[in-house]
Amino acid sequence: MTEHQTPLSKHHFLLRRLHSLSGIVPIGAFLITHLITNSSIVWGKLGGAQHGGDGGMATFQHEVNFIHSMPFLLLIEVFGLWLPIAFHSVLGVYYATTGRGNVGSYRFQANWRYSLQRLTGYFGLIFIFYHVATLRWGWDFLPFTNVFIAEEAASTTALALRGGLEGGLIGGVVVGGVYLIGITALVYHFANGLWTAAITWGLTTSAAAQKRWGYVCAGLGAALMLAGWSAYVGFVTLDIDEARAVEAALHGPAEGARSANSDLSADAGRLERE
Repeated sequence: MTEHQTPLSKHHFLLRRLHSLSGIVPIGAFLITHLITNSSIVWGKLGGAQHGGDGGMATFQHEVNFIHSMPFLLLIEVFGLWLPIAFHSVLGVYYATTGRGNVGSYRFQANWRYSLQRLTGYFGLIFIFYHVATLRWGWDFLPFTNVFIAEEAASTTALALRGGLEGGLIGGVVVGGVYLIGITALVYHFANGLWTAAITWGLTTSAAAQKRWGYVCAGLGAALMLAGWSAYVGFVTLDIDEARAVEAALHGPAEGARSANSDLSADAGRLERE
């Protein structure tokens, strides 16, 4: 007698492959470009003065301007990123919570990868929501947050990673810790998922092929980890006043005046609250 099959079990083969594919494209591709863009705050300095400004700050602002000038940006985000992340996350949580434990079935190292893949998936999902909610949706009611302004990309990102204007040492440590762990979790989840995806798709069937592909995935993961960590260091060590001066110069007198007025309004609001 055939057991009753749920839609997920009936289409298990297809959904498994779509799940692994969505983790590579578009999610993994976005992660790569996002970390490279953010690390421009560091590698942008190598070219000296670029894009009409000073080094990394101007390069980062140029990259952000390009992204925000894209037509139908919201639609691209919804259908090209947020929905794929939701699809990958829902299936990932389902597979992680319904899958059988592999203790004793695989080598010790494989057990660690199996467990870390799920733990980093859980934390990565929470981190992505926090990151998008605070820096994209502007949820400034959460503690230690700072609103991201596209025209003031470097300075507002730096403030966000330091726990906001009033975060102090505690805010900086808390937010910094969340970001460092979050970046590490996402990079590991992607690199290890890229390795297992090749097995899922039948691309690496032999132990030798899996080992060779493992070196490639580890190298990519190390490069992305370096990009993510260097971006964090670049922003938390950024001179905020210098960044604001560069941003004002890049956007011209009108934008500079707008930025100055927004700073004055923010200061006035803080004084009223005090």
